[in-house]
Amino acid sequence: MLLFTIPHSGEKIPEMAPWLKSLEPQVLMCDVDRYVDQLYEKTLSEFKIPFVKTEWHRYAADLNRIPEDVDANSVVGSVNPKGAQDRGFHWVKTTHGESILGTPMSFQNHQQLVELIYKPFHLSIENISKNLIKTYGVIYHIDVHSMPGRGTAMHRDPGEDRADIVISDQLQKSCSPQFRDLVIAAYVTAGFKVGYNWPYLGGRVTEQYGNPKKNHHTLQVELNRKLYMDEESKEKLTTFPKVQAQLKQAVEYITMGLDAMNSQSENKK
Repeated sequence: MLLFTIPHSGEKIPEMAPWLKSLEPQVLMCDVDRYVDQLYEKTLSEFKIPFVKTEWHRYAADLNRIPEDVDANSVVGSVNPKGAQDRGFHWVKTTHGESILGTPMSFQNHQQLVELIYKPFHLSIENISKNLIKTYGVIYHIDVHSMPGRGTAMHRDPGEDRADIVISDQLQKSCSPQFRDLVIAAYVTAGFKVGYNWPYLGGRVTEQYGNPKKNHHTLQVELNRKLYMDEESKEKLTTFPKVQAQLKQAVEYITMGLDAMNSQSENKK
C-alpha cells in the first residue's frame, strides 16, 4: 500500500539536451536532489516497498512538472510568456539565477523529451498504483526530494534557514490528516526538525496523484541537503550514514503505522 517516488536524483543528460553538457559542474548540479536515491533506496528494497526513480537530469525534463509547464523561453511557439516558467518542465534558470537554456528548443525536441523521460516515469507510477489499489484498496504515496539549507532569491523564503524536513500536502488537499500526521510523527521520532507546507506546498506529483476521495494519499517530503552533503562541492559529508539510518527509522515507523491503520480498518468491517 506504500509507494515512494524519487523524481529529481537523476544526473544523466539526454542527447536531446546538449546545452546541459556545456554547463559548469556547479551550475549543472545546483538543483539536483543528489544522493536522495542512495539515502532511501536500500531501505525501500529491504522493506519491499515499491519505488519509481529516474536516471535523467531534471533540467532536461522536470518530473515534478507537467509538459504544459513551458514558456516562450523554453519551447518555440509556447503560448506562455517569457519568464512564466523559468523553472518549469525545462529549466531556463537555476534557483541561483544562472542561465541554463540560452535559446528555446523546438516543439519536436520538447516532445522527444516528454516521450523519453516524462511518460515512462509516470506510466510506472500508474501501473504500480493500479496494482496497489487492486491489492489493498488504498495507496499511501511519498514523493521524496532534497532542498537547499537556506532559501534563495528564487524561493518563497529568501534568506531563511530551513527545517530538516518539510512535509507538504497541497494545503491539506493531497492526503488524509491521518497519513500526514503519521509521516510527520515518523520523521520527528527519527530525530528531524519538521516543517509543514513552508516553503513548499507540494508540486505537480502531489497535485496529480493526491486524491483522498479515490484512496490515493500523496505527500511531498523535502530533506535539507546541509544534513548530509556539502552544498558547494556536492560531496557527501561524514554524517551521510547517520542521516541514512534516520530515514530508515522514519520509513519503518511509517510502515508500522500503516499496518496498524489497516488493522483498525479491518476490525471495523
